[in-house]
This record gives sequence, C-alpha cells and structure tokens, in this order.
Amino acid sequence: MFTLEQIENAHRKVKSGADFPNYIKEIKELGVKSFETWVKDSHTEYFGENSFTTTSQPQYEDLAIADDSNKEKFVQQLKSHQKGETDYMTFCKDCAETGIEKWIVDLDKFTCIYYDKAGNEILTEEIPH
Repeated sequence: MFTLEQIENAHRKVKSGADFPNYIKEIKELGVKSFETWVKDSHTEYFGENSFTTTSQPQYEDLAIADDSNKEKFVQQLKSHQKGETDYMTFCKDCAETGIEKWIVDLDKFTCIYYDKAGNEILTEEIPH
C-alpha cells in the first residue's frame, strides 16, 4: 500500500507539466493504479490494489468551474503547461475557466482524461512513458 505522504513527496518534484510523466512513473511504482483530481480545490482520490483508496486534502480555496467547456482554449493552455510555461495553480485556474471539472489518470493505460461538469470527456491524452 502507498501513503499520501509518499505521493506528496513525489509531487513536490513537479514544477510544471513537463515533469508530469516522471511523477506518473514514480507513483505507479508505489502501487497507484489511477487517480481522480477535482479542479475546484485539487483534492485527489488515489486508487490502488484490492480497492485501496486514499484522498488528499483540498489544496486551495474553491475555484468556480465554468458551465460550458471550451476545448480549443483548454488544449492551448494545456500545451503551454506541458511545455513548462505555467505552474500548477495557473493550470488549475485555466481548467476552471475552460470548464474542466476533473481529470482521471489511468496508470495502467497511461492516459489522462479531462471531463466537464456534465461528465463529458473533453480530451483524452496518452502520457509519455
């Protein structure tokens, strides 16, 4: 089983979206199978073997998520983040502004799927590994 402390130690190494693939590899090695991050406050639920789960605390005050998603603008902002041009908080604000409510990362498939408030898939990305 993994702990929230182990995950947070791995996450501290992430300075921008460019560091995300290494973070994913590190937490996969800890036993994380998938996780779901909510943009409103960045609390995350982590899932492991045998129905094991642990949930992080909110990371900031609630953000208002736009009712309508703007995929084109989101993709543009995501690309900037992945190049290391924005920090995590900026990325979360960008997600809220463009109607992204949460993302789910599957560490077996190496995918990250972004969803709007209605539960629609807005974008599915493969995570480099």
